[in-house]
Amino acid sequence: MNENVEYAVEMRNITKCFGSLTANDKVSLKVRKGSIHAIVGENGAGKSTIMNVLYGFYRADEGEILINNQPSKINSTHDAIALGLGMVHQHFMLAGALSVTENIILGSEPTSGPMIDYKAAKEKIKSISSQYGLQVNPEKIVENLSVGEEQRVEILKTLYRGAKILILDEPTAVLTPQETEEFFTILRALKNQGKTIIIITHKLAEVLAISEKVTVMRLGKVVGEVETKNTSAEELAKLMVGREVLLRIDKSQYGKPREENILSIKNLSLSDTYGANLLSDISFDIKAGEVFGIAGVEGNGQTELVEVLSGLRPPSTGTIALQGQDITACNSRQAKELHIGHIPEDRHKRGLLLNSPLTENAILGLQNNTKLVGWPLLKENQITSHTKKLIQEFDVRPPDPDIAVRGLSGGNQQKLIIAREFSIAPKFLIASQPTRGVDIGAIEFIYKKILELKASGAAVLLVSAELDEVFSLSDRVAVLYEGKIVGIVEPEKISQQEIGLMMTGGKKSQTSKT
Repeated sequence: MNENVEYAVEMRNITKCFGSLTANDKVSLKVRKGSIHAIVGENGAGKSTIMNVLYGFYRADEGEILINNQPSKINSTHDAIALGLGMVHQHFMLAGALSVTENIILGSEPTSGPMIDYKAAKEKIKSISSQYGLQVNPEKIVENLSVGEEQRVEILKTLYRGAKILILDEPTAVLTPQETEEFFTILRALKNQGKTIIIITHKLAEVLAISEKVTVMRLGKVVGEVETKNTSAEELAKLMVGREVLLRIDKSQYGKPREENILSIKNLSLSDTYGANLLSDISFDIKAGEVFGIAGVEGNGQTELVEVLSGLRPPSTGTIALQGQDITACNSRQAKELHIGHIPEDRHKRGLLLNSPLTENAILGLQNNTKLVGWPLLKENQITSHTKKLIQEFDVRPPDPDIAVRGLSGGNQQKLIIAREFSIAPKFLIASQPTRGVDIGAIEFIYKKILELKASGAAVLLVSAELDEVFSLSDRVAVLYEGKIVGIVEPEKISQQEIGLMMTGGKKSQTSKT
């Protein structure tokens, strides 16, 4: 080991427990000064907890922290900030009604006499912006900013307070490919000017592109620390999961779309109660054996499209047909009876009863299935048998039909929802963010199940914020921007950068007729 290496952060044997749960078990971590260091791991691996200990959100039960080689007591975020640490969370903490300047200086306002010195604040912000390439208008109201601009404001907040060590939690989760590239340029500029950056992420391609060293965590422990230049996505995934993981799936082995249209949408529009258009004149078909992807920056109509197609809300105009049958006026119960499956984007809000057992969750939406329900009574034995079959087929853990769903990990909750929706033998499946918050091992499983359904001749609508996911699973991709389809393309004939431009309204594409 090179004894001349300077470390901005050293964490030695950090243990943090929440009741009987050990979230961090003797975790040791060294981050070189002036480097970009990635921390990766599955959900529940302890990576966010260890960074929250470093930033003072939590106090460690055991262990010590050194900042710039000095033992440091970090009992609060104020201690962390005073030591030169700053943290940007996955969900931005900005006040939308305030200006960029007001957000950045909040809690650290410069004064001139009894008044806030906004002129001095703006000059300082402009200086920092220029120094690190963090261009943003200090006068602009935050709710009018793009997601990429909001992230710059969050970084400026930390730099304004003197941060020399930046902790970034899933920093590219909501960015387009172009915004991600711009963001990486900013990170490299920060590094070149002496800042130390720690990134928590699950995107292994980005880890390889931006970091110099990677710490891998699993089940609360560090299981590997590697130089980025000496590793691969496959090796990192194996360390994260503890087994070989198939990162890329060959969709060609699951067959090509057939000629028959399963779903046909014509001139679909949706307005809110004030008459504003949420969806405008949307038309497309999905064939048997086709995965039809929807790409777009979140908030451009994806949620509304899914709600209309799943029967949760009626469209304002337009028609929806399933195998030639008009289903425009169908509600969600009728949609289920027509073999339309729906994996919701928010599993807690739309997909599960968290305090109820797996048995009750396994029949949500299937209350009219006479094999499971004989009004007014449930057929308990049949429901338990049905649930056990789903648990086994979809590897839901722990395999206990009587425990509350709340006790399952996010990945196992998602697998239970997918098992339930697949149990109706869907002709048409709406998969909205099917792997959101799901571990890398479960992602591989979910991909295979979706592609097996495609191979059976069903039609799948895939809505995902992950462009890699859309590209790897979809036969065709429609790009949504401001509630309109700006193009339907084939993933093999377009780059992610081109789709990224379409997602922000920067490029129109001719609609594919294939």
